[in-house]
Amino acid sequence: MVDQGFRAGLRIGLSLAAPAFLLAITFGAIVRAQGWGILAPVVCSIVVFSGSAQFALVATLAGGGGIAPAIASAALINARFLPMGVAVTGSLKGNRWRRAVEAQAVVDASWVAAHQGDGRFDRELLIGSTIVQWPAWVAGTIVGVLIAPPPDLTETLGLDVVFPAFFLLLLIEEVRGSRRAALAAGIGAATAGALLWLVPAGLALLGSTVGALTGLRPPSEEKPS
Repeated sequence: MVDQGFRAGLRIGLSLAAPAFLLAITFGAIVRAQGWGILAPVVCSIVVFSGSAQFALVATLAGGGGIAPAIASAALINARFLPMGVAVTGSLKGNRWRRAVEAQAVVDASWVAAHQGDGRFDRELLIGSTIVQWPAWVAGTIVGVLIAPPPDLTETLGLDVVFPAFFLLLLIEEVRGSRRAALAAGIGAATAGALLWLVPAGLALLGSTVGALTGLRPPSEEKPS
């Protein structure tokens, strides 16, 4: 019998697979126009599987940066998966090799959706959500490099707001149940807003993660009313 958490993860993954597919089409179209060919974009999506990192790579190369700065920018963005992976490892099963494989399911939307609070994660929901999104992302990239539609496809269809809206809903649920989450969100938003006056949006977003430092504070039982 399929686990209830896994089924819930599949439902979440399916809700995100369509916009991920179309966003990947945009990625494939852009890099094909930049001369990446067909194989390189597909391999990139299979291995990296991170829209933010892949688009950072593209933007750096398009802006005249070399391959080293491009890889460094993508690696910096994907560095967030290190603490995310550490956080979820206690909820995974099996020996270290099995846990390493299962940890590949740690992507932003799946990780947040699987969070149960107090450092606990729903392993089945995490895997179920990601197992749908990954093939959609790779398939979208293939379509993008083969058909090469207009690079602004997602903006034209209004799908560029799907992921921000999804994370906003998850954030609202988190801050309603925890003062610490509300504090972290407030610090992150204020930091990002201030940095937008000084640095590009991507760096402002990275800077906003200082809100996560509130997790170093001793836990409190107090909850918002």
